[in-house]
Amino acid sequence: MADFRTFFAKAKHIVIISGAGVSAESGVPTFRGAGGYWRKWQAQDLATPQAFAHNPSRVWEFYHYRREVVRTKEPNPGHLAIAECEARLGRQGRRVMVITQNIDELHRKAGTKNLLEIHGSLFKTRCTSCGVVAENYKSPICPALSGTGAPEPETQEARIPVEKLPRGLLTGAGGLVSSNCFWLGPGLNPPPLDDLERIMNKCLCCKVGTSSVVYPAAMFAPQVSARGVPVAEFNMETTPATNRFRFHFQGPCGSTLPEALARHENETVS
Repeated sequence: MADFRTFFAKAKHIVIISGAGVSAESGVPTFRGAGGYWRKWQAQDLATPQAFAHNPSRVWEFYHYRREVVRTKEPNPGHLAIAECEARLGRQGRRVMVITQNIDELHRKAGTKNLLEIHGSLFKTRCTSCGVVAENYKSPICPALSGTGAPEPETQEARIPVEKLPRGLLTGAGGLVSSNCFWLGPGLNPPPLDDLERIMNKCLCCKVGTSSVVYPAAMFAPQVSARGVPVAEFNMETTPATNRFRFHFQGPCGSTLPEALARHENETVS
């Protein structure tokens, strides 16, 4: 930790890549690995354009459940440490950029400003007719989804008619909308990563609560580490890329991050 803190005190640019492990400490289901099921379906199989086209009612029940769960959650000390670090270093003329795979907006809720949500947000929708993306924090997002989405395997499907599912409201199209979360699957357009490679070539990189198996984020830290950029991994366990990184801090992010990102008596701009 002392070695990391020396690098941290001198770094002008810090990139923090966060994954599901950060939000798991706030009680947000990860849907990754063993037990990652919603009802009888592997959750990842519901996050595809094919699943939505085949059964939009089932997919919307899944996302409605996730929206309602996340609405009850609060940022944990890991989220708050990142937001405080960004604000403090910003006043020193230094830059912290947070790249998150999470779709729960807990980084926003904690106060993080310089945020790239590469997998989208549960609280944004995309119209399938006109492509308009809009924020939507309604609960439920449409009347027909009220009382649906329970994750237990024996739950009966709501089988909501497509005309009663969430519809676009910002244009005259009024088409069916989907969640604006990044769909999984081959051949899909990657999320926007403008200027990211340039920034990450000259930064201290912190990889927080992510397993390094979900792309495109999985490639960031190993690539910059191979170029000599110091990378610190904060995770509950080792990951496939752990041995490539200079630092590894094992344990809950809510415990390790506040210590790692706290004010340093020798903080300077390099």
